[in-house]
Amino acid sequence: MSTDRRLVDAVLLPGFTGTTVPDWLARAVDDGLAGVCVFAANVGTDFPALTRTLHGRRPGFLVAGDEEGGSVTRLEHRTGSSWPGAAALGRLDDPATTQAVAAAMGAQCRAAGIDLALAPVADVNAEPENPVIGIRSFGATPDLVARHTAAFVRGLQGAGTAAAAKHFPGHGSTTVDSHKAMPVVDADLATLRSRDLPPFAAAVEAGVRSVLTAHVLFPPLDDRPATLSPPLLQLLRRDLGFDGVVISDAVDMQAIAGTVGRGPGAVAAVAAGVDLVCIGNPANGYDDEAGYLEVRHALLDALADGSLPRARLADAGRRVAELAGWVRRAADAAVAGDVPEHLGHEVVRRVAEVSGDVRVGPGPHVLDLTGPANVAAGLRREPLLPAALRRRDPEVTTGRALPDTGRPLVVVATGPTPELDTVRTARPDAVVVNVGFPGRWTPPAPSVTVWGDGRAQAEVAAELLKGR
Repeated sequence: MSTDRRLVDAVLLPGFTGTTVPDWLARAVDDGLAGVCVFAANVGTDFPALTRTLHGRRPGFLVAGDEEGGSVTRLEHRTGSSWPGAAALGRLDDPATTQAVAAAMGAQCRAAGIDLALAPVADVNAEPENPVIGIRSFGATPDLVARHTAAFVRGLQGAGTAAAAKHFPGHGSTTVDSHKAMPVVDADLATLRSRDLPPFAAAVEAGVRSVLTAHVLFPPLDDRPATLSPPLLQLLRRDLGFDGVVISDAVDMQAIAGTVGRGPGAVAAVAAGVDLVCIGNPANGYDDEAGYLEVRHALLDALADGSLPRARLADAGRRVAELAGWVRRAADAAVAGDVPEHLGHEVVRRVAEVSGDVRVGPGPHVLDLTGPANVAAGLRREPLLPAALRRRDPEVTTGRALPDTGRPLVVVATGPTPELDTVRTARPDAVVVNVGFPGRWTPPAPSVTVWGDGRAQAEVAAELLKGR
């Protein structure tokens, strides 16, 4: 195999299809591929067997995955996450609890064979209408987000799983989801320094091993999105003193794939200072091997024509190899601690806000107005609240039609909508369960606000609606 191909493969993190190792991926691992990013569709009934196979092919191979807790989980995508998510942890505002939750998640990742959890979200959710961050953020103020970002990093990495603070320099003030289009934020450097950078500085101070970039355009600072911007990535290196691995957000997201393209985007990202290119999720509509080869060929061509310096690629590969070495040492040194039973549920119980009498009688009907799942949340087999309620009352029903007035009605929502107004007019007795970011809305009574949309939130909401 050529030296150039090894240099390129050492900075790539593709996704793949299925719950076993495809032939192309096995060959790539053997040839020096840095790692893979797993998604919900890769997590089958024996996921640890899959990761053992991957790790067994080559020492230092990295398995990464989005494991944030709350609404974003890969390991628990069928049932929803047992962990409360960032919004609930920020609302509780007990960094020791955040660290304990992250440590438990880190141990869960290690047991499953995930080396690198793409968490925590270090974005300050300063825009209440943000369509992609919201409950994934610890909150709307820099100090709050900073202290919980640092606590989460310490907990996760103390359990032997590398953390990735994201999305640098900040995705919290957008009104566009970068999975779908290019977000634009008209923030100057002073605003970034005061509003968005403190949580990343706290993550660096806590020893975070990697930082993941944002596909967000900041026109006052550069005409390229942060992932492709040398000046913005230099803020991380020069101003914050970070010397670990810079990971791109997935280049198959429309902010990159729909503008410059996956291959050219990967080249520009590495040239700008990215060390590890996350290619993305083939479930978004492309062949897994073809997506990997497209990016690899683009990097090889750039290396051949001199537009991508060999030294830059070698430096990126060095950092990725150092991260893999840290993972091996940290996993060996990690000490399993006692995790309080039902820790995630306890966090949600402590932050849940109840207005009015929310108890419902037999056979409630659940009307879910949350809309399509956030792309970052990935696959989910069944809405979580109906499943939690059915464990207490098998007569629970779901559907878009309003039930007759003799049946209790529960409405799940993330914010005010005309449809919700119509429902509440017809059924003022309906209990609203708010699973969105509470900064944008306080639902009228009777209502329950649970600070997130994971299984822990659903279980606590069910307790409040039906009793333990």
